[in-house]
Amino acid sequence: MTGQTESVLVVDGGLSGRQTAPQAVIDVAVGILIDAQGRYLLTTRPPGKVYAGYWEFPGGKLEAGETVAQALQRELHEEIGVTIGPVHPWRESLVEYPHGRVRLHFCKVREWRGDMHMREGQRFSWETLPVQCQPVLAGAVPVLTWLMEEAGVSPSC
Repeated sequence: MTGQTESVLVVDGGLSGRQTAPQAVIDVAVGILIDAQGRYLLTTRPPGKVYAGYWEFPGGKLEAGETVAQALQRELHEEIGVTIGPVHPWRESLVEYPHGRVRLHFCKVREWRGDMHMREGQRFSWETLPVQCQPVLAGAVPVLTWLMEEAGVSPSC
């Protein structure tokens, strides 16, 4: 995988300075679906989940014994109703949220079958860079920066 990130993105929600016990890392497979026009699929976090309504790249937790590719195939079928083709591991990022530590395994996906059905009540948007949907989940922000760097697009902030 290229571009391994060694730093930890800390999203503290105003909890800076509090001492907390180290948390186990939750591994999450994340799909960066790229369509024929070069747009990226973002979805909202479903109602009832932490950060509901925030925009992110779709994916979900790895189950015991799953590879990142297997988890991504399962999650995208369960969440948005598509069967994906080849999974291309791209980058990883470690994010520490107040509710847990998450290792995000970002994979690019350019092929899929089926019509998208947002099965968890989420919304979706095909976006170009810089993305227009807001708010974006903190864990997705570095990805947008990496994609802009690859595309030669200047960040708007």
